[in-house]
Amino acid sequence: MRLARFLAVAATVVSTARALPTVTRAGRYLYTPDGNRFYIKGISYQEQGQTAVSTDPNAFPEPSTYIDPLADSAACTRDVTYLKQLGVNAVRIYSVDSTQNHDSCMSTFSAAGIYTIIDLALPVNGSINRASPSWTVNLLDLYLTTINAFSKYDNVLAYNIGNEIVINSTTTNTAPFIKAAARDVKAYLKSKGSNALVGYASTNGDTWLSLLANYLSCGSADTSIDLYGLNNYNWCGDSSYSAAYSAQNTLFNNYNVPAYFSEFGCITGGTRTWSEVPVLFGTQMTPNWSGGVAFSYFPTVDGYGMTNISSDGKTVTPSVEFTNLVAQYSNLTTINSPTQAAAGSTNYPTCVAGDGTNFLGSTTLPPTPNAAACNCDVQTAFSCVFTPQTSNFSAIVGDLLNYACAQLGSQGDTCNPIASNGQAGTYGQFATCSPSDQLSWAMSEFYENSNRAPTACSFSGNATINKSAAPNKASAQAVESACASQTGVFTPPAPTAPVTGGGTNQGSGSSGSHHNGGSQTGFIGMGAMMLVAVGGGAWTLLM
Repeated sequence: MRLARFLAVAATVVSTARALPTVTRAGRYLYTPDGNRFYIKGISYQEQGQTAVSTDPNAFPEPSTYIDPLADSAACTRDVTYLKQLGVNAVRIYSVDSTQNHDSCMSTFSAAGIYTIIDLALPVNGSINRASPSWTVNLLDLYLTTINAFSKYDNVLAYNIGNEIVINSTTTNTAPFIKAAARDVKAYLKSKGSNALVGYASTNGDTWLSLLANYLSCGSADTSIDLYGLNNYNWCGDSSYSAAYSAQNTLFNNYNVPAYFSEFGCITGGTRTWSEVPVLFGTQMTPNWSGGVAFSYFPTVDGYGMTNISSDGKTVTPSVEFTNLVAQYSNLTTINSPTQAAAGSTNYPTCVAGDGTNFLGSTTLPPTPNAAACNCDVQTAFSCVFTPQTSNFSAIVGDLLNYACAQLGSQGDTCNPIASNGQAGTYGQFATCSPSDQLSWAMSEFYENSNRAPTACSFSGNATINKSAAPNKASAQAVESACASQTGVFTPPAPTAPVTGGGTNQGSGSSGSHHNGGSQTGFIGMGAMMLVAVGGGAWTLLM
Protein backbone atom coordinates (compact mmCIF):
# COMPACT_ATOMS: atom_id res chain seq x y z
CA MET A 1 0.00 0.00 0.00
CA ARG A 2 2.81 2.41 0.92
CA LEU A 3 4.62 1.57 -2.30
CA ALA A 4 1.49 2.20 -4.34
CA ARG A 5 0.98 5.56 -2.65
CA PHE A 6 4.61 6.48 -3.23
CA LEU A 7 4.38 5.61 -6.92
CA ALA A 8 1.17 7.59 -7.29
CA VAL A 9 2.72 10.65 -5.66
CA ALA A 10 5.88 10.25 -7.74
CA ALA A 11 3.84 10.04 -10.92
CA THR A 12 1.98 13.21 -9.95
CA VAL A 13 5.23 15.05 -9.27
CA VAL A 14 6.70 13.96 -12.61
CA SER A 15 3.50 14.95 -14.43
CA THR A 16 3.46 18.34 -12.74
CA ALA A 17 7.13 18.93 -13.41
CA ARG A 18 6.64 18.24 -17.11
CA ALA A 19 3.48 20.31 -17.46
CA LEU A 20 3.86 23.27 -19.75
CA PRO A 21 3.20 26.63 -18.14
CA THR A 22 -0.25 28.05 -18.84
CA VAL A 23 -0.21 30.95 -21.28
CA THR A 24 -2.72 33.65 -20.43
CA ARG A 25 -3.56 37.04 -21.84
CA ALA A 26 -3.38 40.41 -20.18
CA GLY A 27 -4.62 43.40 -22.10
CA ARG A 28 -3.69 42.73 -25.72
CA TYR A 29 -0.71 40.46 -25.09
CA LEU A 30 0.12 36.87 -24.11
CA TYR A 31 2.17 36.03 -21.02
CA THR A 32 3.71 33.07 -19.25
CA PRO A 33 3.32 32.68 -15.48
CA ASP A 34 6.68 34.39 -14.87
CA GLY A 35 5.24 37.59 -16.36
CA ASN A 36 7.21 37.45 -19.61
CA ARG A 37 5.57 38.00 -22.97
CA PHE A 38 4.78 34.86 -24.93
CA TYR A 39 5.26 34.94 -28.69
CA ILE A 40 3.86 32.21 -30.92
CA LYS A 41 6.85 30.91 -32.83
CA GLY A 42 5.09 28.23 -34.77
CA ILE A 43 4.58 26.13 -37.84
CA SER A 44 1.47 24.58 -39.32
CA TYR A 45 1.49 20.82 -38.96
CA GLN A 46 -0.98 18.84 -41.06
CA GLU A 47 -0.55 16.60 -44.06
CA GLN A 48 -2.56 17.51 -47.13
CA GLY A 49 -5.76 15.61 -47.74
CA GLN A 50 -7.65 15.35 -50.98
CA THR A 51 -8.99 18.65 -52.24
CA ALA A 52 -12.53 19.22 -53.38
CA VAL A 53 -13.12 19.62 -57.10
CA SER A 54 -14.37 23.10 -57.94
CA THR A 55 -15.54 24.65 -61.21
CA ASP A 56 -14.60 28.09 -59.89
CA PRO A 57 -11.06 28.96 -61.09
CA ASN A 58 -10.78 31.56 -58.31
CA ALA A 59 -11.85 29.20 -55.51
CA PHE A 60 -9.50 28.20 -52.73
CA PRO A 61 -8.27 24.57 -52.83
CA GLU A 62 -10.62 23.39 -50.07
CA PRO A 63 -9.98 19.92 -48.62
CA SER A 64 -12.48 17.10 -48.95
CA THR A 65 -10.65 14.73 -46.59
CA TYR A 66 -8.19 15.17 -43.78
CA ILE A 67 -5.54 13.30 -41.83
CA ASP A 68 -5.39 13.82 -38.09
CA PRO A 69 -1.66 14.39 -37.43
CA LEU A 70 -2.09 14.12 -33.67
CA ALA A 71 -3.40 10.55 -33.94
CA ASP A 72 -0.22 9.23 -35.54
CA SER A 73 2.21 8.61 -32.68
CA ALA A 74 4.97 7.30 -34.96
CA ALA A 75 4.84 10.42 -37.12
CA CYS A 76 4.89 12.73 -34.10
CA THR A 77 7.90 10.89 -32.70
CA ARG A 78 9.55 11.12 -36.13
CA ASP A 79 8.84 14.83 -36.54
CA VAL A 80 9.49 16.20 -33.07
CA THR A 81 13.24 16.15 -33.71
CA TYR A 82 12.76 18.47 -36.68
CA LEU A 83 10.30 20.68 -34.85
CA LYS A 84 12.89 21.09 -32.10
CA GLN A 85 15.49 21.97 -34.72
CA LEU A 86 13.16 24.71 -35.89
CA GLY A 87 12.85 25.94 -32.33
CA VAL A 88 9.08 26.23 -32.57
CA ASN A 89 6.93 26.54 -29.46
CA ALA A 90 3.61 25.93 -31.22
CA VAL A 91 2.04 23.94 -34.03
CA ARG A 92 -1.26 24.72 -35.69
CA ILE A 93 -3.51 21.76 -36.47
CA TYR A 94 -6.42 22.29 -38.89
CA SER A 95 -8.55 19.17 -38.39
CA VAL A 96 -8.61 16.50 -35.69
CA ASP A 97 -10.71 13.40 -35.17
CA SER A 98 -12.14 13.42 -31.65
CA THR A 99 -12.72 9.65 -31.75
CA GLN A 100 -8.99 8.92 -32.02
CA ASN A 101 -6.40 8.69 -29.24
CA HIS A 102 -4.05 11.69 -29.11
CA ASP A 103 -2.18 10.92 -25.89
CA SER A 104 1.14 10.00 -27.45
CA CYS A 105 1.45 12.98 -29.79
CA MET A 106 0.26 15.51 -27.24
CA SER A 107 2.68 14.11 -24.65
CA THR A 108 5.54 14.09 -27.15
CA PHE A 109 4.94 17.72 -28.08
CA SER A 110 4.41 18.79 -24.47
CA ALA A 111 7.74 17.25 -23.46
CA ALA A 112 9.35 19.23 -26.29
CA GLY A 113 7.80 22.49 -25.07
CA ILE A 114 5.38 22.70 -28.00
CA TYR A 115 1.85 24.05 -27.60
CA THR A 116 -0.96 23.26 -30.02
CA ILE A 117 -3.44 25.58 -31.71
CA ILE A 118 -6.35 23.37 -32.73
CA ASP A 119 -8.97 24.34 -35.28
CA LEU A 120 -12.36 22.95 -34.29
CA ALA A 121 -13.84 22.84 -37.80
CA LEU A 122 -13.70 19.86 -40.13
CA PRO A 123 -13.64 19.78 -43.92
CA VAL A 124 -16.79 19.45 -46.03
CA ASN A 125 -19.48 19.39 -43.36
CA GLY A 126 -18.00 20.62 -40.12
CA SER A 127 -17.63 24.38 -40.46
CA ILE A 128 -19.65 27.55 -40.64
CA ASN A 129 -20.56 27.73 -44.31
CA ARG A 130 -19.64 31.12 -45.74
CA ALA A 131 -22.18 30.64 -48.55
CA SER A 132 -25.10 29.93 -46.20
CA PRO A 133 -24.00 30.52 -42.60
CA SER A 134 -25.73 29.06 -39.56
CA TRP A 135 -24.86 28.06 -36.02
CA THR A 136 -26.55 24.76 -35.24
CA VAL A 137 -26.75 22.01 -32.66
CA ASN A 138 -24.63 19.74 -34.87
CA LEU A 139 -21.78 22.17 -35.25
CA LEU A 140 -21.77 23.18 -31.59
CA ASP A 141 -21.68 19.53 -30.50
CA LEU A 142 -18.89 18.80 -32.96
CA TYR A 143 -16.81 21.63 -31.50
CA LEU A 144 -17.51 20.64 -27.90
CA THR A 145 -16.74 16.98 -28.57
CA THR A 146 -13.30 17.99 -29.86
CA ILE A 147 -12.76 20.17 -26.80
CA ASN A 148 -13.68 17.24 -24.56
CA ALA A 149 -11.12 15.07 -26.34
CA PHE A 150 -8.32 17.62 -25.79
CA SER A 151 -9.23 19.22 -22.47
CA LYS A 152 -6.98 16.85 -20.49
CA TYR A 153 -3.78 18.04 -22.19
CA ASP A 154 -1.57 20.79 -20.82
CA ASN A 155 -0.39 22.08 -24.19
CA VAL A 156 -3.57 23.32 -25.86
CA LEU A 157 -2.89 27.01 -26.28
CA ALA A 158 -6.02 27.88 -28.26
CA TYR A 159 -9.00 26.56 -30.17
CA ASN A 160 -9.86 28.24 -33.47
CA ILE A 161 -13.59 28.43 -34.15
CA GLY A 162 -13.08 29.13 -37.83
CA ASN A 163 -10.58 29.68 -40.61
CA GLU A 164 -11.13 32.16 -43.45
CA ILE A 165 -14.92 32.04 -43.22
CA VAL A 166 -14.98 35.69 -44.28
CA ILE A 167 -13.15 36.13 -47.58
CA ASN A 168 -14.62 39.39 -48.91
CA SER A 169 -17.07 42.11 -47.94
CA THR A 170 -20.05 40.11 -49.21
CA THR A 171 -19.35 37.28 -46.76
CA THR A 172 -19.13 39.47 -43.65
CA ASN A 173 -22.74 38.47 -42.92
CA THR A 174 -21.16 35.34 -41.42
CA ALA A 175 -19.64 37.39 -38.58
CA PRO A 176 -22.59 36.99 -36.13
CA PHE A 177 -22.29 33.21 -36.42
CA ILE A 178 -18.53 33.32 -35.76
CA LYS A 179 -19.13 35.54 -32.73
CA ALA A 180 -21.91 33.27 -31.45
CA ALA A 181 -19.56 30.31 -31.77
CA ALA A 182 -16.93 32.18 -29.75
CA ARG A 183 -19.52 33.03 -27.08
CA ASP A 184 -20.73 29.46 -26.66
CA VAL A 185 -17.30 27.82 -26.84
CA LYS A 186 -15.94 30.28 -24.28
CA ALA A 187 -18.84 29.58 -21.94
CA TYR A 188 -18.24 25.84 -22.25
CA LEU A 189 -14.48 26.16 -21.62
CA LYS A 190 -15.19 28.30 -18.56
CA SER A 191 -17.58 25.67 -17.21
CA LYS A 192 -14.77 23.11 -17.54
CA GLY A 193 -12.21 25.34 -15.83
CA SER A 194 -10.12 25.53 -19.01
CA ASN A 195 -7.68 28.37 -19.68
CA ALA A 196 -7.45 27.66 -23.41
CA LEU A 197 -7.91 30.71 -25.60
CA VAL A 198 -10.60 31.02 -28.26
CA GLY A 199 -9.42 32.34 -31.59
CA TYR A 200 -10.36 32.94 -35.20
CA ALA A 201 -8.06 32.86 -38.24
CA SER A 202 -8.82 35.45 -40.91
CA THR A 203 -7.77 35.79 -44.49
CA ASN A 204 -6.30 39.10 -45.57
CA GLY A 205 -8.76 41.75 -46.67
CA ASP A 206 -9.14 45.36 -47.56
CA THR A 207 -11.99 47.55 -46.31
CA TRP A 208 -13.54 44.83 -44.14
CA LEU A 209 -10.48 43.45 -42.33
CA SER A 210 -10.31 45.83 -39.37
CA LEU A 211 -14.12 45.93 -39.22
CA LEU A 212 -14.25 42.16 -38.78
CA ALA A 213 -11.40 42.13 -36.26
CA ASN A 214 -13.07 44.85 -34.18
CA TYR A 215 -16.46 43.13 -34.42
CA LEU A 216 -15.09 39.82 -33.12
CA SER A 217 -13.50 41.53 -30.10
CA CYS A 218 -16.28 43.97 -29.20
CA GLY A 219 -18.97 43.97 -26.52
CA SER A 220 -17.66 41.95 -23.60
CA ALA A 221 -15.22 39.22 -22.66
CA ASP A 222 -18.06 36.69 -22.82
CA THR A 223 -18.85 37.37 -26.48
CA SER A 224 -15.38 38.16 -27.84
CA ILE A 225 -12.54 36.09 -29.17
CA ASP A 226 -9.36 35.92 -27.08
CA LEU A 227 -6.96 35.69 -30.00
CA TYR A 228 -7.15 37.10 -33.53
CA GLY A 229 -5.18 35.31 -36.23
CA LEU A 230 -4.36 36.81 -39.61
CA ASN A 231 -3.28 34.56 -42.48
CA ASN A 232 -0.86 37.05 -43.99
CA TYR A 233 1.13 36.32 -47.16
CA ASN A 234 2.03 39.92 -48.04
CA TRP A 235 5.78 39.45 -47.61
CA CYS A 236 7.06 37.83 -50.80
CA GLY A 237 10.71 37.40 -51.69
CA ASP A 238 13.02 40.14 -50.44
CA SER A 239 10.32 42.53 -49.29
CA SER A 240 10.32 45.13 -46.53
CA TYR A 241 8.24 46.31 -43.60
CA SER A 242 6.95 49.35 -45.45
CA ALA A 243 5.96 47.35 -48.53
CA ALA A 244 4.48 44.28 -46.85
CA TYR A 245 3.32 45.03 -43.32
CA SER A 246 3.13 48.74 -42.58
CA ALA A 247 -0.42 49.41 -43.77
CA GLN A 248 -2.04 46.46 -41.99
CA ASN A 249 0.09 46.91 -38.90
CA THR A 250 -1.38 50.41 -38.57
CA LEU A 251 -4.90 48.96 -38.62
CA PHE A 252 -4.10 47.08 -35.42
CA ASN A 253 -2.46 49.94 -33.49
CA ASN A 254 -5.31 50.09 -31.01
CA TYR A 255 -6.58 46.52 -31.19
CA ASN A 256 -7.79 45.23 -27.83
CA VAL A 257 -6.95 41.49 -27.82
CA PRO A 258 -3.79 39.58 -28.75
CA ALA A 259 -3.19 39.12 -32.48
CA TYR A 260 -0.74 36.95 -34.40
CA PHE A 261 -0.08 35.77 -37.93
CA SER A 262 -1.97 32.47 -38.02
CA GLU A 263 -0.16 31.75 -41.31
CA PHE A 264 2.71 33.40 -43.13
CA GLY A 265 5.22 32.45 -45.81
CA CYS A 266 4.57 33.64 -49.38
CA ILE A 267 5.90 31.31 -52.11
CA THR A 268 5.73 33.63 -55.12
CA GLY A 269 9.08 35.29 -54.50
CA GLY A 270 11.31 32.26 -55.08
CA THR A 271 12.96 30.13 -52.40
CA ARG A 272 11.80 31.46 -49.06
CA THR A 273 14.52 32.94 -46.90
CA TRP A 274 11.99 33.92 -44.23
CA SER A 275 13.38 37.43 -44.07
CA GLU A 276 10.04 38.54 -42.64
CA VAL A 277 10.69 36.69 -39.37
CA PRO A 278 12.98 39.26 -37.71
CA VAL A 279 10.51 41.98 -38.74
CA LEU A 280 7.45 40.13 -37.42
CA PHE A 281 9.21 39.57 -34.11
CA GLY A 282 10.91 42.98 -34.11
CA THR A 283 10.24 46.38 -32.59
CA GLN A 284 7.93 47.60 -35.37
CA MET A 285 5.50 44.68 -35.12
CA THR A 286 5.58 43.39 -31.54
CA PRO A 287 3.53 46.28 -30.10
CA ASN A 288 0.61 44.87 -32.14
CA TRP A 289 1.47 41.22 -32.81
CA SER A 290 2.40 38.18 -30.75
CA GLY A 291 4.30 36.11 -33.29
CA GLY A 292 3.13 33.85 -36.05
CA VAL A 293 2.84 30.41 -37.64
CA ALA A 294 4.93 29.59 -40.71
CA PHE A 295 3.19 27.56 -43.41
CA SER A 296 3.83 24.61 -43.77
CA TYR A 297 5.80 21.69 -42.30
CA PHE A 298 4.25 19.24 -44.76
CA PRO A 299 4.08 19.80 -48.54
CA THR A 300 0.73 20.89 -49.98
CA VAL A 301 -0.83 20.72 -53.43
CA ASP A 302 -0.45 24.46 -53.91
CA GLY A 303 3.32 24.45 -53.52
CA TYR A 304 3.94 25.06 -49.83
CA GLY A 305 5.91 22.80 -47.52
CA MET A 306 9.35 22.59 -45.93
CA THR A 307 9.88 18.84 -45.70
CA ASN A 308 9.37 15.73 -47.78
CA ILE A 309 8.29 12.45 -46.19
CA SER A 310 9.39 9.14 -47.67
CA SER A 311 6.74 6.81 -49.06
CA ASP A 312 7.11 4.48 -46.08
CA GLY A 313 6.59 7.42 -43.72
CA LYS A 314 9.86 6.86 -41.89
CA THR A 315 12.24 9.44 -43.31
CA VAL A 316 12.05 13.24 -43.29
CA THR A 317 14.04 15.26 -45.82
CA PRO A 318 14.12 18.95 -44.90
CA SER A 319 14.27 21.49 -47.70
CA VAL A 320 16.49 24.55 -47.92
CA GLU A 321 13.46 26.58 -46.79
CA PHE A 322 13.39 24.51 -43.61
CA THR A 323 17.06 25.29 -43.01
CA ASN A 324 16.39 28.97 -43.68
CA LEU A 325 13.59 29.04 -41.12
CA VAL A 326 15.81 27.31 -38.56
CA ALA A 327 18.33 30.11 -39.00
CA GLN A 328 15.73 32.85 -38.68
CA TYR A 329 13.88 31.39 -35.69
CA SER A 330 17.11 30.58 -33.82
CA ASN A 331 18.37 34.13 -34.20
CA LEU A 332 15.39 35.83 -32.53
CA THR A 333 15.70 37.86 -29.35
CA THR A 334 12.48 38.14 -27.36
CA ILE A 335 11.22 41.67 -26.77
CA ASN A 336 9.70 41.53 -23.30
CA SER A 337 7.69 44.72 -23.51
CA PRO A 338 5.30 45.67 -22.15
CA THR A 339 5.60 43.69 -18.96
CA GLN A 340 2.51 41.93 -17.70
CA ALA A 341 2.14 44.50 -14.94
CA ALA A 342 2.05 47.26 -17.54
CA ALA A 343 -0.28 45.47 -19.98
CA GLY A 344 -3.44 46.66 -18.25
CA SER A 345 -6.87 45.12 -18.62
CA THR A 346 -8.74 44.40 -21.83
CA ASN A 347 -11.22 47.03 -22.94
CA TYR A 348 -14.14 45.95 -25.11
CA PRO A 349 -15.48 48.62 -27.45
CA THR A 350 -19.18 48.92 -28.24
CA CYS A 351 -20.21 46.67 -31.11
CA VAL A 352 -21.13 48.51 -34.30
CA ALA A 353 -23.63 47.11 -36.78
CA GLY A 354 -22.62 46.67 -40.40
CA ASP A 355 -22.76 49.62 -42.79
CA GLY A 356 -24.41 47.56 -45.53
CA THR A 357 -21.41 47.90 -47.84
CA ASN A 358 -18.04 47.24 -46.28
CA PHE A 359 -19.38 45.13 -43.43
CA LEU A 360 -22.72 43.31 -43.24
CA GLY A 361 -22.75 41.69 -39.79
CA SER A 362 -25.56 42.48 -37.38
CA THR A 363 -24.91 43.05 -33.69
CA THR A 364 -27.75 40.62 -32.93
CA LEU A 365 -26.30 37.14 -32.56
CA PRO A 366 -28.05 33.80 -33.00
CA PRO A 367 -29.03 32.08 -29.74
CA THR A 368 -27.14 29.15 -28.28
CA PRO A 369 -28.14 25.98 -30.16
CA ASN A 370 -30.39 23.95 -27.88
CA ALA A 371 -30.66 20.23 -28.56
CA ALA A 372 -33.31 19.81 -25.86
CA ALA A 373 -35.64 22.35 -27.47
CA CYS A 374 -35.14 20.82 -30.92
CA ASN A 375 -35.79 17.31 -29.59
CA CYS A 376 -38.89 18.61 -27.86
CA ASP A 377 -40.22 19.86 -31.20
CA VAL A 378 -39.41 16.68 -33.11
CA GLN A 379 -40.95 14.40 -30.51
CA THR A 380 -44.07 16.34 -29.54
CA ALA A 381 -44.84 19.02 -32.17
CA PHE A 382 -43.73 17.91 -35.63
CA SER A 383 -46.35 15.68 -37.20
CA CYS A 384 -44.25 14.42 -40.11
CA VAL A 385 -40.63 13.62 -39.35
CA PHE A 386 -37.55 12.82 -41.39
CA THR A 387 -36.84 9.06 -41.33
CA PRO A 388 -34.18 8.47 -43.99
CA GLN A 389 -33.89 5.17 -45.78
CA THR A 390 -30.12 5.40 -45.92
CA SER A 391 -27.49 5.71 -43.17
CA ASN A 392 -25.66 8.25 -45.34
CA PHE A 393 -28.55 10.65 -45.02
CA SER A 394 -26.34 13.74 -44.81
CA ALA A 395 -26.00 13.51 -48.59
CA ILE A 396 -29.74 13.94 -49.16
CA VAL A 397 -30.76 16.44 -46.47
CA GLY A 398 -29.92 19.50 -48.56
CA ASP A 399 -31.84 18.33 -51.61
CA LEU A 400 -34.82 17.30 -49.48
CA LEU A 401 -34.86 20.69 -47.78
CA ASN A 402 -34.74 22.43 -51.12
CA TYR A 403 -37.60 20.33 -52.34
CA ALA A 404 -39.72 20.68 -49.18
CA CYS A 405 -39.29 24.45 -49.12
CA ALA A 406 -40.11 24.71 -52.80
CA GLN A 407 -43.31 22.77 -52.12
CA LEU A 408 -44.14 25.11 -49.23
CA GLY A 409 -43.59 28.03 -51.57
CA SER A 410 -46.14 26.58 -53.97
CA GLN A 411 -48.59 26.59 -51.03
CA GLY A 412 -47.89 30.26 -50.28
CA ASP A 413 -45.80 29.34 -47.22
CA THR A 414 -42.12 30.01 -46.46
CA CYS A 415 -39.19 28.35 -44.75
CA ASN A 416 -38.40 31.44 -42.66
CA PRO A 417 -38.72 29.53 -39.34
CA ILE A 418 -35.59 27.54 -40.22
CA ALA A 419 -33.72 30.43 -41.86
CA SER A 420 -30.88 32.59 -40.53
CA ASN A 421 -29.90 36.06 -41.71
CA GLY A 422 -26.68 37.40 -40.24
CA GLN A 423 -27.07 40.78 -41.92
CA ALA A 424 -30.58 41.44 -40.61
CA GLY A 425 -29.89 39.69 -37.32
CA THR A 426 -32.98 37.51 -37.66
CA TYR A 427 -32.98 33.84 -36.80
CA GLY A 428 -35.95 31.56 -37.21
CA GLN A 429 -37.37 29.59 -34.29
CA PHE A 430 -35.75 26.39 -35.57
CA ALA A 431 -32.68 27.95 -37.21
CA THR A 432 -30.25 26.49 -34.67
CA CYS A 433 -31.66 22.97 -34.88
CA SER A 434 -29.84 20.33 -36.89
CA PRO A 435 -30.56 20.21 -40.63
CA SER A 436 -32.41 16.91 -40.14
CA ASP A 437 -34.66 18.48 -37.49
CA GLN A 438 -35.19 21.50 -39.74
CA LEU A 439 -36.21 19.09 -42.47
CA SER A 440 -38.73 17.49 -40.09
CA TRP A 441 -40.24 20.94 -39.53
CA ALA A 442 -40.51 21.58 -43.29
CA MET A 443 -42.05 18.16 -43.88
CA SER A 444 -44.53 18.74 -41.05
CA GLU A 445 -45.49 22.16 -42.35
CA PHE A 446 -46.20 20.74 -45.79
CA TYR A 447 -48.13 17.82 -44.26
CA GLU A 448 -50.25 20.19 -42.16
CA ASN A 449 -50.87 22.52 -45.11
CA SER A 450 -52.05 19.46 -47.05
CA ASN A 451 -54.70 18.71 -44.40
CA ARG A 452 -52.63 15.78 -43.17
CA ALA A 453 -53.18 13.77 -46.30
CA PRO A 454 -51.16 10.57 -45.76
CA THR A 455 -49.44 10.93 -49.14
CA ALA A 456 -48.13 14.36 -48.07
CA CYS A 457 -45.83 12.69 -45.51
CA SER A 458 -43.79 10.45 -47.75
CA PHE A 459 -41.03 12.33 -49.54
CA SER A 460 -40.02 9.17 -51.40
CA GLY A 461 -40.20 7.16 -48.22
CA ASN A 462 -37.95 9.49 -46.24
CA ALA A 463 -40.70 10.76 -43.92
CA THR A 464 -43.03 9.14 -41.40
CA ILE A 465 -46.17 10.38 -39.66
CA ASN A 466 -45.44 11.07 -35.98
CA LYS A 467 -48.31 9.56 -34.03
CA SER A 468 -47.03 11.13 -30.79
CA ALA A 469 -47.32 14.68 -32.11
CA ALA A 470 -50.02 17.20 -31.26
CA PRO A 471 -53.33 16.35 -32.94
CA ASN A 472 -53.59 19.44 -35.16
CA LYS A 473 -51.60 22.42 -36.40
CA ALA A 474 -52.94 24.85 -33.81
CA SER A 475 -52.04 22.60 -30.90
CA ALA A 476 -48.68 21.82 -32.53
CA GLN A 477 -47.88 25.54 -32.63
CA ALA A 478 -48.70 25.78 -28.92
CA VAL A 479 -46.32 22.91 -28.23
CA GLU A 480 -43.65 24.60 -30.38
CA SER A 481 -44.03 27.76 -28.30
CA ALA A 482 -43.56 25.74 -25.11
CA CYS A 483 -40.46 24.08 -26.53
CA ALA A 484 -39.12 27.49 -27.64
CA SER A 485 -39.27 28.74 -24.04
CA GLN A 486 -36.07 26.76 -23.47
CA THR A 487 -34.11 28.82 -25.99
CA GLY A 488 -31.80 31.79 -25.44
CA VAL A 489 -28.15 32.26 -24.50
CA PHE A 490 -26.74 29.85 -21.93
CA THR A 491 -23.73 27.68 -21.15
CA PRO A 492 -23.95 24.66 -23.45
CA PRO A 493 -24.08 21.26 -21.77
CA ALA A 494 -21.67 18.53 -22.81
CA PRO A 495 -22.74 16.63 -25.92
CA THR A 496 -24.73 13.54 -24.98
CA ALA A 497 -23.04 11.38 -27.60
CA PRO A 498 -19.92 11.57 -29.76
CA VAL A 499 -20.40 13.59 -32.91
CA THR A 500 -18.56 12.48 -36.01
CA GLY A 501 -18.03 15.16 -38.57
CA GLY A 502 -17.31 15.06 -42.23
CA GLY A 503 -14.11 14.23 -43.92
CA THR A 504 -12.27 10.94 -43.77
CA ASN A 505 -9.29 10.26 -41.60
CA GLN A 506 -7.10 8.54 -44.15
CA GLY A 507 -4.25 7.84 -41.77
CA SER A 508 -1.69 8.45 -44.52
CA GLY A 509 -1.39 10.41 -47.70
CA SER A 510 -2.04 14.11 -47.94
CA SER A 511 -4.37 16.30 -45.94
CA GLY A 512 -6.05 19.62 -45.26
CA SER A 513 -5.36 22.76 -47.20
CA HIS A 514 -4.62 25.91 -45.26
CA HIS A 515 -7.88 27.27 -46.66
CA ASN A 516 -9.99 24.70 -44.86
CA GLY A 517 -12.82 26.67 -43.36
CA GLY A 518 -15.97 28.12 -44.56
CA SER A 519 -17.03 27.27 -48.03
CA GLN A 520 -18.01 23.66 -47.63
CA THR A 521 -21.59 22.54 -47.45
CA GLY A 522 -22.62 19.44 -45.55
CA PHE A 523 -24.57 17.98 -42.68
CA ILE A 524 -22.81 19.13 -39.53
CA GLY A 525 -22.55 22.81 -40.32
CA MET A 526 -25.06 23.01 -43.14
CA GLY A 527 -27.04 26.22 -43.03
CA ALA A 528 -30.78 26.42 -43.27
CA MET A 529 -30.48 29.13 -45.89
CA MET A 530 -29.26 26.77 -48.59
CA LEU A 531 -32.90 26.74 -49.55
CA VAL A 532 -32.71 27.58 -53.19
CA ALA A 533 -35.95 27.20 -55.09
CA VAL A 534 -35.76 24.24 -57.40
CA GLY A 535 -38.49 25.74 -59.55
CA GLY A 536 -39.04 23.45 -62.47
CA GLY A 537 -37.29 20.77 -60.48
CA ALA A 538 -33.84 19.62 -61.48
CA TRP A 539 -35.00 16.38 -59.93
CA THR A 540 -38.26 15.04 -58.56
CA LEU A 541 -39.51 13.20 -55.51
CA LEU A 542 -42.54 10.99 -55.51
CA MET A 543 -45.03 12.24 -52.94
